[in-house]
Amino acid sequence: MSKQTLQLHSTEFTIHSLDVDSPVPTELFKQTLFFIAKTYDELSIVCPSDFAIKSLDAEHNWLALEVVGPLGFSLTGIMANISGVLAQANISIFAISTYDTDYVLVKKQAINDAIKSLKKDGYTVIGDSI
Repeated sequence: MSKQTLQLHSTEFTIHSLDVDSPVPTELFKQTLFFIAKTYDELSIVCPSDFAIKSLDAEHNWLALEVVGPLGFSLTGIMANISGVLAQANISIFAISTYDTDYVLVKKQAINDAIKSLKKDGYTVIGDSI
């Protein structure tokens, strides 16, 4: 399988944990890039750090690497390969998938090491390192 191209986004993100019954702030929908996930037990929101949300807990300082897509549903191992490279480099990730593509969030302080590891493994990364 050929290596995908990843696009580094300059927006800094925060991952929020909310009570499962919390309302989603309507102003969130005006943001350019955000993610919402809800299960029986939790509500998680990933959004730009400059968008304030009252949450139970929050993880700050994440940057997103987008797998340039769209990716077909028949493709396999994309996230496994990327996360494997980063795991070998001892870099923690937060993974998000959409209909068209995948996003790998990496802590801001580890992004240069992540990019270096991915490039060494044959990935193309578009965008400036931080």
